[in-house]
Amino acid sequence: MSPGSADEAVARAIATDLAPRAIGPYSQAIAADGLLFCSGQIALDPATGTLVDGTIADETRRVLENLRAVLAAGGVGLDAVLRTTVYLTDLADFPVVNQVYAEFFPAPCPARSTVQVAALPRDARVEIDAIALAPRAPRSP
Repeated sequence: MSPGSADEAVARAIATDLAPRAIGPYSQAIAADGLLFCSGQIALDPATGTLVDGTIADETRRVLENLRAVLAAGGVGLDAVLRTTVYLTDLADFPVVNQVYAEFFPAPCPARSTVQVAALPRDARVEIDAIALAPRAPRSP
């Protein structure tokens, strides 16, 4: 095994009760080799597990609050985010989503892709995933 090889990388699951529990067989996030890979968040209320009721701005705000909670559980903040992907069921919602997104990610903003999809879990209208820099886990001797 050479230093830095995939065999040497240690992945660890990140979980928090401050964000919704995974609604399938996946982790809220995985930290590996200095990166934090956050699963997509939808606008579920962490306390009730139900989709927030409201506008696309309300949904987007809840999504980003959930994402912030997962990042915090991984030891970082929104400022560590390198890239996001935004999934929308209607690209007509893009201007409102973009406005709320800018409240959470001041310049320099992460790299981002935005795509329209046919549907999202629980009939959500927006989902956002992220990749962030993360503290490296200590290596075993």
